[in-house]
Amino acid sequence: MNEEKIVGNAQQLDEETLFVVSQTFKALSDPTRIRILNLLCVEEHSVNDIADTLNLSQSTVSHQLRFLKNLRLVKFRREGTTMYYSEDDHHIMNLLAQAIEHATHS
Repeated sequence: MNEEKIVGNAQQLDEETLFVVSQTFKALSDPTRIRILNLLCVEEHSVNDIADTLNLSQSTVSHQLRFLKNLRLVKFRREGTTMYYSEDDHHIMNLLAQAIEHATHS
């Protein structure tokens, strides 16, 4: 498990935690993934909806959603043959919202 010790005011991080944190920041470092997550903050969308709204190919959207799903940042539900995606980690969505607010703050 995560055996973390407090060192001063910081935690000593184990390798698994370091990897997950770095992968999360990697996910948030890509403009396409940021656009997708920002869209999913509001409500769930199908792959087609995301592609149409963001003017991306379905292939690109599917590829990025797979990456985000593997990190458990998005989840999906199936309705017939359509997959609907939504956010799956409110902590990351809050972090994204704060980063957007920081970037747009005058």
